[in-house]
Amino acid sequence: MDNRMAVREFLASRRAKISPEMAGLTLFGGRRRVPGLRREEVAMLAGVSVDYYTKLERGNLAGTSESVLDAVARALKLDEAERDHLYNLARASSASGRTKQRPLQSGTVRPPLQFMLDAITAAPAFIGNQHMDIVAANQLGYALYSEMYRGPARPANHSRFIFLDPRARDFYPNWELAANTNVALLRTYSGQNPFDKRLADLVGELSTRSEEFRIRWAAHNVRRHYAGTKVFHHPVVGELELTYEAMDLAEDPGFRLTVYPAVPGSPSDERLRLLASWAATEHIRELAVGPVQEYPVEGQPGTPVQLPTQPAPHSRDVQRS
Repeated sequence: MDNRMAVREFLASRRAKISPEMAGLTLFGGRRRVPGLRREEVAMLAGVSVDYYTKLERGNLAGTSESVLDAVARALKLDEAERDHLYNLARASSASGRTKQRPLQSGTVRPPLQFMLDAITAAPAFIGNQHMDIVAANQLGYALYSEMYRGPARPANHSRFIFLDPRARDFYPNWELAANTNVALLRTYSGQNPFDKRLADLVGELSTRSEEFRIRWAAHNVRRHYAGTKVFHHPVVGELELTYEAMDLAEDPGFRLTVYPAVPGSPSDERLRLLASWAATEHIRELAVGPVQEYPVEGQPGTPVQLPTQPAPHSRDVQRS
């Protein structure tokens, strides 16, 4: 990925979002030709010269001090995720493709991580990587995302499912939110790992095949994604409203554990129990990844999940906008 271009487009896109009124500036007539702030206005707010800020926005962040980055972040009213992204872009500007980086995990998990997943029995849980692959899951995790395993491609990938599989529009009642979140996370990861070829290849593929993805990628939005609530519409048990908690795995760079518990006693809690029963009956793990192995083989193809043609008797079709 071209880091200089990423810097230019990110700073310009953030500048376009801040009106002079939002920045506390007084306007004295005249027609403005650009949305948001002008470069000279950002420079004034950040306390740097116009020439220096222009150099930054042209993509040259190499050697920029933390105090200047903080001043630019304040001037552009960046949130925490955007500030982190700016710092990541600055670090990448001072590095090169040959800079040694701690390698990211991508394919398989250590056996103890799978043991941990399997010990979580009341909630879907999975480990993903920064390419949006599901690397490992517990039985309920595979059951929750069974729609992603109906095709033969392995590993199952959130981004390809959301933007290239029409089933995603039903699976995510708020598809727009799911799509925006997915691209914002990919953009965040690209800032953290600008020399990741697999990530660049995924972005290139999705940009070529999906206009919806291409439009969102051009917005340069980023976000943190560690806790909240998500709504799914599972074809077997109906609507599931689940909280989620996510954490990066320090000993396995690039891997993140996400767990989706339901509120105890809620309708979604009951439906998770139904989903667990269905998963056991359908042997969902084997259908998703093939026979259970002590040491999974990276890239091993699985058998597409064969979902029932009709929902289970207790499922409910709940539409949510």
